[in-house]
Amino acid sequence: MQYQLVLQLPVSSEEDFERMIVVEDELIEGLGGTAEVDGHDAGQGEVNIFVLTDQPLAVFERIRVLPRASALLSLLRIAYRPLDSDAYRILHPPSLTHFEVA
Repeated sequence: MQYQLVLQLPVSSEEDFERMIVVEDELIEGLGGTAEVDGHDAGQGEVNIFVLTDQPLAVFERIRVLPRASALLSLLRIAYRPLDSDAYRILHPPSLTHFEVA
């Protein structure tokens, strides 16, 4: 796998964290052979789910139609980077100008 795709959700409660775990489970089941869910972390008011893939744009398109992930799409920030780089390319939302994993 050449890229790391990151789904990031601001969290302020245990309920927010639990919703993201449900999304992580959906990704594990719904992405099939195009990607590998590589875990999550939480801190500084956000949860990140890490996905390894060779096809970040195709995986993003698949995420957009998964029911639980698409229900949170308005809250999610999604970006990817080559594994040998720290520079993220933002996929969502289009208006986002800066992305980092704290």
